[in-house]
This record gives sequence, structure tokens and C-alpha cells, in this order.
Amino acid sequence: MQFDDDANLDTSEVKDVRGSRVPGGRATVGGGIVGFIALILGLLFGVGPEQLGLSAGDPEPAATSSAVAQVERTCRTGADANTREDCRIVAVVNSVQDFWRAEYARRGGRYGDARTVMFTNQVGTACGSATSAVGPFYCPGDRQVYLDLGFFGELRTKFGSTGGPFAQAYVVAHEYGHHVQNMMGTLARSQDGRAGANSNAVRVELQADCYAGVWAHHATTAPDEKTGRPLLTTLTEADIRDGMDAAAAVGDDRIQEKFQGRVTPENWTHGSAAQRQQWFYTGYATGDMARCNTFR
Repeated sequence: MQFDDDANLDTSEVKDVRGSRVPGGRATVGGGIVGFIALILGLLFGVGPEQLGLSAGDPEPAATSSAVAQVERTCRTGADANTREDCRIVAVVNSVQDFWRAEYARRGGRYGDARTVMFTNQVGTACGSATSAVGPFYCPGDRQVYLDLGFFGELRTKFGSTGGPFAQAYVVAHEYGHHVQNMMGTLARSQDGRAGANSNAVRVELQADCYAGVWAHHATTAPDEKTGRPLLTTLTEADIRDGMDAAAAVGDDRIQEKFQGRVTPENWTHGSAAQRQQWFYTGYATGDMARCNTFR
């Protein structure tokens, strides 16, 4: 996975509040219980804590930064993205949104941008406050993706993924799949409170995996709006395998087997390892979001 060294990164699409504190005295989501639910039920790569039933109290105000945002200072070019993890995330966000803007325009619509918020430990959102234990998530209330970069280490150490740069890109692209669903009105279908292998919650997650694959299909050909050249220049089959491995590692059956010793499909919220791989690859192989109808 390689980015165009000479491309300019757009850091306005990422808000860096790492090292910040969540203000106020309201109740926040506790790390222990959230972590247990996240690990056992697979509440990862999902929508915001409110949609997961994990929010406490009223929506929190945005975190106030206690340090100068790093990405604005250090993430300037594609060369930075090829050498720094946080800059790589900026580049992936740029690439994913370049694609969806072009795709919406091609279909006669208009894509609404969504920022990614990088945080550490705890963050306040329009969906409530959350800790890193929730994993990466999208909040439809403020149309932002939330990500603690420490999750990528846990993806390898706790969940057994091989990791790699494209595993990280898959995570980000999946969350932007939820943003696309929110714009299309399909994200709300996951909010009926039901779980299980055939639930809408699972179907929504699998569709977001498919949308991540659609982006991957086009990633090395979708032009950057400023340069006219693709921001992502190289994506290998090894990269795709890393993405497929990450998708499998966070399948409900894998997580349940690992952390509770048995598989209980009636509690699934995201789909099995095989399903997550299947739908990511469907998007990647076809490059057609119309093929991502998981509700049929």
C-alpha cells in the first residue's frame, strides 16, 4: 500500500484531539463494562455508543484539546503518509472521501463530507461519550468517525489479525460505509434493538464491509481532486489479504469463540468471519455499490 509521495494531504478532514480531556461532570461510558460487551458481543466497527445502547446521560460537548494537533503539523504529503501511521489515516480518509464524492456525483447526487476524530482513551460525541474500549465507531448525530489509533495494536494482539497498513484502511473505509448508509437512510435499520445472525444490525455491518471493498476496488484509480492523480498509487493482493484477515478477525463467531468459548449466533451484531470476508470481497471484486444489498 503506497501513496503518491507528492500529493498534498487535506488535514481538515481529520480532527486530532489526542491527549485531550472530556470536559464536564456528566456520566461517561465505563471502560470495564463497555470493554466486556465489545469483546464478547463484537461491538466493534459500528455506529456510535447511543446506537449500541452504551451512552450514559445527555450528549457530551466535544473534547477540548490540551495539546496542539499533531496531524496539522506533520501530515503534509503522501510521503508523510508512507512513513507515519497517523498521516496514513489522514490519507485514507482523503482517498475514501475522494471516491465517494466522485461516486455520488456520477450518480447525480452530492456527497456530504464526514470528519474523522482521532482521540485517546475517551471522547465526547453527539451520540454520548465513549471510551476506547468501544472500538472505532461512526456517530450519525454529528456525522463523524471516531478512532483511537491504539485499536490497531489490539486488532493484532487481542483479535489475532495479521495487521498491516491496509487492515487499518479497511477499518476506516468500513466506518465511512456507515456514513454512506446514514446519508442513504439505511443506517437506521440497525436501530430496531434486535440481534442475531439474520438481524438488521448484522446486515448493516456487512453492507459497510461491502462499501469498504467498493472503495478498495477504485482506490488506485479514483483521482485526487487537487492533483487529478490517484492519492493511493499501489494496492497489492497482499494488502487485500490483510484487509480480509482483519475482517475475519472481528467476525462475531471468532470473537465469541475466543472470549466466551462458544458461538451464539442469536447474539450476533456484525456477522461471522466468513460473512465479513465475503461481503468485503464482493465490493472489492465488483466495485459496484449496487451489489452491496445485504437486505435481500
